Amino acid sequence: MTDKLKETAAFLREHDCFDILTHDYPDGDTLGSGFALCLALQQMGKKARVITTFLPKDFVFLTNEIREQDFETQTVVTVDVADVRLLGKNRAAYEGRIDLCIDHHMTNVVDAPLRLVDGHAAANCAILYKLFCEMGITWTRAIANCLYTGISTDTGCFRYTNTTAETLRIGADIIDIGCDTAYINKVMFETKTKKKLALEREVYDTIEYCFDDRCAIIAVTCDMQRSIGVSDGELEGLASIPRQIEGVEIGITLREKAPGEFKVSVRTNGQVSASALCATLGGGGHSAAAGCTVKGTLDEAKAQLKAAAAKFL
Repeated sequence: MTDKLKETAAFLREHDCFDILTHDYPDGDTLGSGFALCLALQQMGKKARVITTFLPKDFVFLTNEIREQDFETQTVVTVDVADVRLLGKNRAAYEGRIDLCIDHHMTNVVDAPLRLVDGHAAANCAILYKLFCEMGITWTRAIANCLYTGISTDTGCFRYTNTTAETLRIGADIIDIGCDTAYINKVMFETKTKKKLALEREVYDTIEYCFDDRCAIIAVTCDMQRSIGVSDGELEGLASIPRQIEGVEIGITLREKAPGEFKVSVRTNGQVSASALCATLGGGGHSAAAGCTVKGTLDEAKAQLKAAAAKFL
């Protein structure tokens, strides 16, 4: 890993005009990674920008010190993207052009000449922390805020099983730099809009138990989103609901992206691998958190997930 960090640091020094790609339905880790890397590159005198499908309002603060720059793309980097399919509407413009992939998914299949992938890292921002140490950047509060946002959200504020002693040490170092932990923790973990609360109320009514209550499934349909008027950015965190139920080993969240197509999030407790389960449906991720996409009606989608879960229960 040390040699790969050195190679990546050298690559970033030698190249310029960076497009930094985040994954579709962006979360705190992909956005924190993107904007942290953008800030570091701009600090080095490079031109860089973050390309994302949309920016949820809760994460706008990450852009506070980003300078908008106009340039012709020379270098393409993906952050926290395990598969080009996760680029969403940006896939067509960038597939086959990716120069550097930085990721923490063991299931990563992004084709790039240079890959900095550590499947044991709790968050992609944890990899960037090590990379920035190798690069010798000047630490700023803005960069620390980006990294803390990514690490804290991917570890459930340092509560999930992916949190290690190293994760905590990196978090402590970032806090020492001076990140706004109180603000970030409040926005990420303690604040909800009225519309999100209304959606959660409806989501609880969809809970379905199976396999002797060891598996719980919830669903968010397009009709539910439209009737409440909830934005895409307000759907973050719903996947944790079924896993929080006592006795549940597999929590499954189905989110309707379009009629007949569902984005699936799987969260597990204990011995079941969420990544292995999702792999049976063409997806992947981490041992305790993974995802995939399934097609069909809601009942058909549920049937596919139940069949997949049955192999592990």
